[in-house]
This record gives sequence, structure tokens and C-alpha cells, in this order.
Amino acid sequence: MLKIRMQGTREDLEWFKKLLERHEKIKVMQVSEAFANKGTKKFFRMYTEVEKVKR
Repeated sequence: MLKIRMQGTREDLEWFKKLLERHEKIKVMQVSEAFANKGTKKFFRMYTEVEKVKR
């Protein structure tokens, strides 16, 4: 299992989350809500847990 911290605009985070969820070799276990970064209203962070799909 991997824990990943993603950082970017809300649009970029949503795009990447959907990309991870559609990937055939990755199972998304959990995705957090978007948290605002201190000092900016443009950038946010999200955390996700993923693991390899076992064949």
C-alpha cells in the first residue's frame, strides 16, 4: 500500500484522482477531502491510499 500526498488546484486534484481511479493496475482504497494550504487560496492538498491490483 502507498500513501500519496497530492498538491495543486482543486481542478488538478480532481483530474488526478479520476485518473488514479480509472487505472487498471491501481486500486484506490481511500481519498481524503481537499484541504486548503496555508497562505494561499489557490492550492489545496489531498491524501490517498492506493495498492497494486493483484492478478
